[in-house]
Amino acid sequence: MLSDTANRVRLHSSEEANARIDHATNASVRYHARHPERIDARLAELDAEWDVERVLEANAATLALGGTLLGAFVDRRFLALPMAVTAFLLQHALQGWCPPVPVLRALDIRTEREIDTERHALKALRGDYGPIGPGPHQRDDRVAHALQAARL
Repeated sequence: MLSDTANRVRLHSSEEANARIDHATNASVRYHARHPERIDARLAELDAEWDVERVLEANAATLALGGTLLGAFVDRRFLALPMAVTAFLLQHALQGWCPPVPVLRALDIRTEREIDTERHALKALRGDYGPIGPGPHQRDDRVAHALQAARL
């Protein structure tokens, strides 16, 4: 019933969404293997990228606060909104799924682990962890080694 923290969103996401996200990550790493001068800029973008948890938290807080204010000042029936939102947030915390998750995954919002996979693969390509792969002229093999190291 309870999913492990690291994989719970992926386990409750469609195979299509997971595959699309993985393909985009792999494509980014392949691109940056050919353009290493752009790795630093991409790492800065990754640092600013919101993961699925952060998006859910921000949306839940906004809806809960809005529903509470509407319930307090307009009509008590609006208090059903924060109740529903907090129930869905609890469901997400326990199971890794709630109604917004499929929508967010369809929008290619990634998990923290998926973002970190790209981040660490790019750092491996940049040489942060020492030499990787068979050599600088065999880029596809270097990409595979970087991605494999990042997923360990």
